[in-house]
Parts: sequence; structure tokens; C-alpha cells
Amino acid sequence: MAKLDETLTMLKDLTDARGIPGNEREVREVMSKYIAPYADELSVDGLGSLIARKGETGPKVMVAGHLDEVGFMVTRIDDKGFLRFQTVGGWWSQVMLAQRVTVVTNKGDVTGVIGSKPPHVISAEARKKPVDIKDMFIDIGASSREEAESWGVKPGDMVVPYFEFTVMNNEKMLLAKAWDNRIGCAIAIDVMKHLKDEKLENTVYGVGTIQEEVGLRGAKTSAQAIQPDIAFGVDVGIAGDTPGITEKEALSKLGKGPQIIIYDASMVAHKGLRDFVTGVADELNIPYQFDSVPGGGTDSGAIHTTHRGVPSLSITIATRYIHSHAAILHRDDYENAVKLIVEVIKRLNPETVNKITFE
Repeated sequence: MAKLDETLTMLKDLTDARGIPGNEREVREVMSKYIAPYADELSVDGLGSLIARKGETGPKVMVAGHLDEVGFMVTRIDDKGFLRFQTVGGWWSQVMLAQRVTVVTNKGDVTGVIGSKPPHVISAEARKKPVDIKDMFIDIGASSREEAESWGVKPGDMVVPYFEFTVMNNEKMLLAKAWDNRIGCAIAIDVMKHLKDEKLENTVYGVGTIQEEVGLRGAKTSAQAIQPDIAFGVDVGIAGDTPGITEKEALSKLGKGPQIIIYDASMVAHKGLRDFVTGVADELNIPYQFDSVPGGGTDSGAIHTTHRGVPSLSITIATRYIHSHAAILHRDDYENAVKLIVEVIKRLNPETVNKITFE
């Protein structure tokens, strides 16, 4: 692996952390460590979302990435020691089989692999079809329920994909689990870092929300706590630059700038904020890409309907193979997203926010 600089070390620590929805403590602790030096105050809401505040006057600006990753939860241990499980977040069955996982127990980590009935013993017709998730199990090498229980495994334990953070031969290309959405957490951290010594006319909140993958839940509670005037949901988006994808299906390419999401299933982007952000990008020659995701949403979808309504925009990073064990994104897109949000926030004084809100 290439030598890790300060940024890559942070990204590795964030993606290595384990945290499916409802189990975000480990990730929250990592994000807290990195964001604390740039915040005036850290707090945690009642469900576990992390809120880092800088400043205390002027409009409130919220930058939210979610802490949780897609994973699994143990629901039952059978007599032979195999684990039955529930997906937590969206999974496509074809990316799951034979993948290594970690069962996180009170007694320590237990390694497992996702298995199913082998193709050698099923009909030729059945082999042509994807295996249903309900027919999969996790093999931890136990010979009985009692042995599995002796290792600390019990229903409710979280199960996370196992994958090592990797800088690829093209060192701009970063391969890891959980980019969805540790890259959003990293953006929130780096935005706060770049604003640390700035004299702002606003208050900035860098937020790590919980349970986004199962219903944008932490975005609702943290936004109610903050009551922001402007919000940015920072997340991953769909990459359209792999074989077989047409521009009609997905437009964005890795390395061509952060995505400005104009429409998704949870929100229509606020026109005034969208135009202001792209205006700043054009002024400073920061690359960006427009995209729409009719089949998905981000924390912005929950934030924009809280309080009395919050002008919101999703700024995302094109990422290949999301909701799988390993995904790829481009470092330039991450750094340009940080630069863009920082420059926008510098300009969000009371007069500008008022103009954006009512445009």
C-alpha cells in the first residue's frame, strides 16, 4: 500500500470503523476524534448523531454525512452453529455470496463468510437465478449453537463487510468498504478544518447522522436539534463510467468533480441554494457535475422538511459499487467537494442566506 498521508489516514480510520444502522458508536468515536480540534462544542443527540459546532451567531449552516454503513444483523443461530441474518440497509443479493464478514460481539470479533447451498446440488434452472437473501447464512466455523454462543455471538449482533482500505495503482483511486457514507463524514470534518481560523458571519455544524440507510432517521433528530437555516447533505452518488452503463442511466464520471443533485426520490434541490453553489463553483473554477437519482435519497431529504423548512442541497461523490463490500471513488472529487462547500460557507452571511431562502 502507498504511504498514507494525513488525509488518507483519516479516510482509512473512518472506513475501517464498523457501524451498521443502530450501531454507530465506533464510527462516532472516530469522527469525534478528528473533528473535535476544529469545533467549539461537540454534542450527541438522543439517538446518537454527532453534532460539532463552530461559532454561535448568524445563520446556522449544517453539513451532514451519515455514520452508518449497510450491513447485517444476526437474527438466529441454528443447531449446527450457522447464523441466520437480516440485511440492514439495501443489498443486492448478487454481491453478497462468499464474501467475508465480521460479527461484532461483546466478547470480540468473529470472522465469517456468507454461504448458501452450493450450485453442484441444485438444478440447472435454479443455477441461472440469483440466490435469495433469505436462503443465505453466515458460516463462522462453529459446530453447534452452543459453540457459537460461547464465542459471544447472539441475536442482535451487528455483522459488517470485511475489506482493507486500499490506495490503488492510480493513487487518486481509493478502494474501501463503507464509502457510503464515511466520505460524507470526512467532508464534514475537512470543511470544519478549513474553516477553523476563518472569521465567519454564520455558525457551522459538522454532523455525523445515524441510521440514514434505514430511513434518514438521525438527519431528522439532529436537524430538529440544530434548526439550521441552510443544509448540505454530503454523501456518495452513482458513477456512470463503468462498462454497460449509458448516460441515460447515470451521467457522472470519477474525477470530474462533486455531484450537484438536482432531483432525487427524497427532495427537489432548492433552486436558490443550487444556483448559489454552482455560481461559486463557476467563479472559482471548481469542477462539478449535475446529476439526478430518481431511485434514492440522502439526509437532505429529511433535513429540508424539518423546523420551518430548510433550503437544502445534496453534494455527493460519484462512487462505483456502492452497497457492496468494496467501492471506488476519486480523491480529487472529495477534495473539490470540500473546497466548494468551504467557499460557499464563507459567503453565507445573513443577507445572502435571506436572498437564497426567498429566491
